[in-house]
Amino acid sequence: MESPDSKRVRMYTTSWCGDCWRAKRFLKSNNIEFEEINIGDDREAAQLVMEHNQGKRRVPTFEISSAFHGDPPLSELAELVGVE
Repeated sequence: MESPDSKRVRMYTTSWCGDCWRAKRFLKSNNIEFEEINIGDDREAAQLVMEHNQGKRRVPTFEISSAFHGDPPLSELAELVGVE
């Protein structure tokens, strides 16, 4: 299993999303570096999110090590980024 430091994490968000705030707080509290992309400000990012979520603008969507995950529960996110 990869260490958390070896995973590249991109988080696609919107400014109004409560689940996004919780996920960001979780990642920060576990010292997981991530790149945040607001799909409200970036049309290409919004299109990418829709391509990976059956046409829906589901946020947060995570791109972790080149795989996409639409709004996973925090327990699943922990597993994806290697937090025990």
